[in-house]
Amino acid sequence: MSCVSKIAVGCDHGGYRLKEVIVKHLKEKGLCVLDMGTFSEEPMDYPDTAYKVARAVAGRRAARGILICKSGIGNCIVANKVAGVRAALCHEVRAARFSRQHNDANILVLGSLFVKDALAKKMVDVWLATPFEGGRHARRLKKIERIEKLCARP
Repeated sequence: MSCVSKIAVGCDHGGYRLKEVIVKHLKEKGLCVLDMGTFSEEPMDYPDTAYKVARAVAGRRAARGILICKSGIGNCIVANKVAGVRAALCHEVRAARFSRQHNDANILVLGSLFVKDALAKKMVDVWLATPFEGGRHARRLKKIERIEKLCARP
């Protein structure tokens, strides 16, 4: 299957079950998925897959990414260390929508302890369908990019 854009998806062992639900949901919608693991509930370190997904998005191998762990916090921290990533931890639909409208978030982070299957699917659908508003928000993103560049200097 050839795709114009892909959605990179990753998780740790605590997010594995929900990741499988999301991957199936995305594929049923006809979207291309780059499943970056993990592939079981065997304990593993979340920074490994969070970094893979963040690099795929920042390097444009994927248009957007979705990360899942138990709380979502660790994955969000890791992903936001990668230049060009704007990862947003969301626990409800409105937050997912605002993360796109106002922050042009390119990675959605979910906590499997807080977001159950039906809500996760709805959040993913809204997040993927919501465009960035631009305007005053674009000015703010430029400021974030400047901060990112300043912090990257030795």
